[in-house]
Amino acid sequence: MPEFEQLLEATIRHVESLKAEGVLTLPVDQAVVGELMRPLVRSAPRGSQSPPRHEGVGRAFPSSQAGPASSEFDGERLTGEAKAQAIVHLQERAMACVKCSHLVRSRRNVVFGVGTHDAELMFVGEAPGMDEDAQGEPFVGKAGQLLTRIIETMGLSREQVYIGNVLKCRPDTPGRRYGNRKPTPQEMVTCRPFLMEQIRIIQPRVLVALGATAVEGLMGVSSVAITRYRGEFRELKGIPVMPTYHPSYVLRNQSLPIKRQIWEDMLKVMARLGMPISEKQQGYFTPPKR
Repeated sequence: MPEFEQLLEATIRHVESLKAEGVLTLPVDQAVVGELMRPLVRSAPRGSQSPPRHEGVGRAFPSSQAGPASSEFDGERLTGEAKAQAIVHLQERAMACVKCSHLVRSRRNVVFGVGTHDAELMFVGEAPGMDEDAQGEPFVGKAGQLLTRIIETMGLSREQVYIGNVLKCRPDTPGRRYGNRKPTPQEMVTCRPFLMEQIRIIQPRVLVALGATAVEGLMGVSSVAITRYRGEFRELKGIPVMPTYHPSYVLRNQSLPIKRQIWEDMLKVMARLGMPISEKQQGYFTPPKR
């Protein structure tokens, strides 16, 4: 492993030097990338154990729909202990990342992700806020509490899904003690490989992008108007992506139509996963008939 790490560091330094010289793109052989990733799985500590899959308060996904996703992510599909070890190694790399020096100086924690690595449903936000930076876990503030209620209303629990962000560090706010800012395009590009590797390892059957910034960072697009973009499945390398409102947007816009729209998006996600939908769930936020 030391030889691999030395080679990886030398490769990173070479790429960074090319970038400094003005080189913007490089041809990539995906077969080579796959071979480079193999040592991360083979060399994982033998004592690593796969985290238990909690049933929580929610019901499990239907067994008939529980097969692995059929996606186009490069590399071998991981299962069991190999998947758990790959997640551990990826988290270690993220924790040690210092590529965004300004974020390193201001962060309290690297917020990697939370949930089961066997998740069939993965939620992606934009970046940690003040509460998340303090606790080291995504979506734990008021927006996170709303997301948890949405997940539970779907009949699931946080332990049955996976929750992450495009950025693993809180965007710095120089001169301000409170508040958050949107990640810059460069910050999202720099951190996106960690997110893509999380998705490649977990292989969820459906992704939910929470808010315009999450859509931009996840899909590699710009200037998304979430009010027009939400509600219809997109695709990321073979995995369906449902763009929807960020919970903080719903907290700021407590109107029945907004609540109904985000819930309609979740109903579509449940249908895509083959989850049963009760009449009560179907009727949430529907105006009563007169």
